[in-house]
Amino acid sequence: MAYEALEELEVFQIAERICDRYWEIVQMWNEHARVTVGRQLVRAADSIGANIAESYGRFHFGERIQFLYYARGSIYETKFWTRRAKARSLINQETADNALRVLDDLALKLNTLIRYTKTKKSATKIAEPPTSYILHTEDPF
Repeated sequence: MAYEALEELEVFQIAERICDRYWEIVQMWNEHARVTVGRQLVRAADSIGANIAESYGRFHFGERIQFLYYARGSIYETKFWTRRAKARSLINQETADNALRVLDDLALKLNTLIRYTKTKKSATKIAEPPTSYILHTEDPF
C-alpha cells in the first residue's frame, strides 16, 4: 500500500461526513438538548476523525495504533449518545438506525486499518539512517 494523504483515507473521509452530519442534526435541537446530549454527541463524533488524524501524524507505530484505538473508542461513545438521542426523542428511529449502521461500518474499516498498521509494524524495521556526527566543543553562543 503506497502512502496516501490523510484526506484520501476512506476511514477519515467517513469520519468527517459523520461528524458534519451530527453537527447539522444537533443544530436543529432546542437549547437544552444541544447543551446536554448534543454537546456530548458532537464532541464524540468529532473525536473519531481527530484521533485518526492524530494517528496519521505519529512516527512510531505504537502511537499510531493507540490513537486508532482512541478513534474506535469514540465510535462507541458516539453510538451511546446516538441511542440516548433516540431514547429522548431527539432523533427518529430511521435516523438512529442509519447512524448506527454507518458507525458499525466505520468500526469495521477502522479495525482493518489497525490490523494493517500492526502488520506494517512487524514487517518494517524503523531505524535512523547511518550518519556521522561532528561534535563541537566551542560555545556556539
